[in-house]
Amino acid sequence: PAGGQRRPGGPGGGAGPAVVTAVGVTNKVFTDTLDVLGVAKGRQSVTLSAATTQLVDRIHFRDGEAVPKGAVLVELRATEQSAGIVQARARLVQADRAYERYKTLGQQGWASKAAVDQFQADYLAAKADVDAAQARENDRVIRAPFAGVIGLSDIAPGALVNPGAAIVTLDDLATIRVDFQIPEGFIRNVSRGQAITAYADAYPDQPINGRIATIDTRIDERTRAVTARAEFPNAARRLKPGMMIRVQVVRGQRNSLAIPESALQISGESTFVFVIVKQGDRTITDQRPVVTGLRQDNMVEIREGLTTDDRIVADGLNKIQPGQPVRMAGAGRPPGAGQPGGAPRP
Repeated sequence: PAGGQRRPGGPGGGAGPAVVTAVGVTNKVFTDTLDVLGVAKGRQSVTLSAATTQLVDRIHFRDGEAVPKGAVLVELRATEQSAGIVQARARLVQADRAYERYKTLGQQGWASKAAVDQFQADYLAAKADVDAAQARENDRVIRAPFAGVIGLSDIAPGALVNPGAAIVTLDDLATIRVDFQIPEGFIRNVSRGQAITAYADAYPDQPINGRIATIDTRIDERTRAVTARAEFPNAARRLKPGMMIRVQVVRGQRNSLAIPESALQISGESTFVFVIVKQGDRTITDQRPVVTGLRQDNMVEIREGLTTDDRIVADGLNKIQPGQPVRMAGAGRPPGAGQPGGAPRP
């Protein structure tokens, strides 16, 4: 053209129309979600330890074993405590006989009421001594407080354990709990019993379905957030305590215009698409700025810049320029492409 201007077909203007794939602008339901992080915990978790300093006598579990509630896991040496029970029971028998004898004498008038009361007190004290001795022996037996799965342990018979020292862990893995923070401004979007979806880095393509079990009664004054607790069934035991869990809380849904992510061209802070338009008997591209929103399922929400009547270049954006003639590939032709006078194809 006169004046040395460049023809829309590219440098030199001699190139023929570029072959492109066109797609239409569609409607799609986008789900607005709040993504938060939490750490997985067992429904019940405990680290078992001894209540006294003693040697380990017997081990009744294997690492990774599932045990029922009340199962005996560890027995500590209890020779002294067992002897103490025998001694306390012997004193109880003696005190019981003395009390019964004086109670009979008291009923016959041969013993004072004060003497009978004294022997009754001795009997009750001896009975309490038996209970105390039994409790001391029970402290040498460590049981599972609930049904769960045993963790790894290095404890062995003959080892000396001290109060508070970890012996073994026990986790109830039937249900996994995840605590996460909800910003104050989004409290209205969560409620007890609400269904939620989560993802673990170990299984990125497998959604984990659960529900919100409870919401804390107070908001943290420092973070301005409230803690919510979610529960996820874990029958297969895939989820383990300590895992990082990404929880998605649905805030709402909306029906918006959508295009494939591959149709977007990003330049700095601006986003463009190439819209296919008719210019006389030619089909060219028009670079148009758009305002985007959510991105889900390889689709992008378009808030401004396009309508459902527009057709855009789907891919290969690095091969075309604004105003360049194009030709549709295969069945992706826009209506009227290649027809005389732009008439629609029947």
